[in-house]
Amino acid sequence: MSTIRGELGVEAIVEGEGGPVSTRPRRLRPVPITFSVSSQSAERASADLLALGVFAAPSSGKASSGKPSSGKSRSGKAAASLEGPGVDALDAALDGRLAAFVEEARFTGKPGETLAVPTNGRLGAKAALLVGLGPRDDVTPAGLRRAAATLARRADQATSVATTLTAAAPDADPVAVTQAVAEGIALGAYQYLAYKSDGTPTQLRRVTLLGPGGAAVRDALARARVVTDAVAWARDMVNTPSGAKSPAEFAAAARKLLTGKGVTVTVLTEAQIRAQRMGGVIGVGQGSDRPPRFVKVVYNPPGGRARGTLALVGKGVVFDSGGISIKPSAGMEEMKTDMSGAAAALATMATLRALGVRHRVVSYTPMVENMPSGGAIRPGDVLRMRDGTTVEVLNTDAEGRLILADALALAVEDGADAIVDLATLTGACVVALGNKVAGVMGNDDEWVAQVRDAADRAGEPVWPLPLPPEYRKLLDSEIADLANISSGRYGGAITAGLFLESFVGEVAWVHMDIAGPARAPADDGELTQGGTGFGVRTLAELVRTFEVPKKPSSKARSASKRSRPKRAPAKKARKSA
Repeated sequence: MSTIRGELGVEAIVEGEGGPVSTRPRRLRPVPITFSVSSQSAERASADLLALGVFAAPSSGKASSGKPSSGKSRSGKAAASLEGPGVDALDAALDGRLAAFVEEARFTGKPGETLAVPTNGRLGAKAALLVGLGPRDDVTPAGLRRAAATLARRADQATSVATTLTAAAPDADPVAVTQAVAEGIALGAYQYLAYKSDGTPTQLRRVTLLGPGGAAVRDALARARVVTDAVAWARDMVNTPSGAKSPAEFAAAARKLLTGKGVTVTVLTEAQIRAQRMGGVIGVGQGSDRPPRFVKVVYNPPGGRARGTLALVGKGVVFDSGGISIKPSAGMEEMKTDMSGAAAALATMATLRALGVRHRVVSYTPMVENMPSGGAIRPGDVLRMRDGTTVEVLNTDAEGRLILADALALAVEDGADAIVDLATLTGACVVALGNKVAGVMGNDDEWVAQVRDAADRAGEPVWPLPLPPEYRKLLDSEIADLANISSGRYGGAITAGLFLESFVGEVAWVHMDIAGPARAPADDGELTQGGTGFGVRTLAELVRTFEVPKKPSSKARSASKRSRPKRAPAKKARKSA
């Protein structure tokens, strides 16, 4: 038996701060969940709860594998073709009455269904839970991740669980299956209880995976621990109210997270940001009483032999009122999540040493609050970005691209071989793809494919969007190099991507618009209501498998490749914020 212990994002309240009227969250201590792998049979596994994956009932007397079903359990009585690892043992404990029990409850084995079943004291576990997986032939690691999250929520009153979920897909890669199931349980058990006076933390402490073991499986469990710890931190930061999450506090939380993680952290103050000529960050942040910060984190692999440099850029708007172009009041409370991209990038930086990453990784996360005030930028103002580009601000609510422009320019200056940025950037992307899928676009087809493949392996849905050069003229400004919004009504996600592309030169770059999946309106599989930590799993997989893209060429670049706009001389530009 192998055991992995990790602080998998399950939180317990330790003590309060600041009295009953404070807006600060109570300090939280993660409660560890221990994962182990065992070759024990389901009937002998000792736990409070035995969770069995069950396939959807086949039709026409056929098993989902295509073979005729005997309809008999080990006890010799009808089992109504109910299939799944360990189901026969449970049926035997019930003297062959499992089929009748299931039929009475109208449990069919569809994904998301669960059914509590007694064991009559005949199994090692005190109780059993059937977890629907859908048809056998449709079971995938992603589906098992969702099923594991469902299990975690149903098992919140159990201290220990043994489950056969990792044995439910014998033809799939056991490493991928093990990591998916462990991730699902950890992420499904996540809770944000910082402001709940009567919040009840999950009781789940130990999970035994009944299935194949070995060194590769143990490594998969270790990766799951590292990744889900990172996702949990990102969720915590996204869920934290903006009143307790100023740019300075966000930066301090990042520094605390990254202490002892094998990285160097640099936090720039407002004066230092201004000295670095980051006009976008200064301009967006100047309307708030809480000044901006810029956090740069550098990871150099042990041994000093880096296999290329990957830059991660994340949008860190701790609250977005829209500024002078103020948003409608409905839904504005959700704008505390507008720093989800920065949270994902920083959380990923905390995983690098543990994942054994062999290349250099640098993250750039500008942190601002976009507020209206007498000192805020106004529509029609012109800002000068770090690379000298001047931008006419036609809408102060299109602020994310302004701060990302500075970060992207700095990443290019620092010599990145490839860049990926994450941002809750446009409502247009949500209109196009809904709230479960991120939009992906970039200037290099090979690099876009590499990011998409990482997202697919991680189980985070993304979909490619084009960057047609014909749309670039929609960003023309009368008085500056660029306007920060399109002059047209449609294609807002695309024109936002084209704006960002202006700041990456010839470096391979991918933009992920995570405006939809960064927040979930309700629990859904491994996603929990509120901040989802979307992007952390993709980035963790990407940094682990990163390959430096080939040098740009006419064949390697996508059809969106174009020349950058001419810059106005610095002395002729309008005064920058």
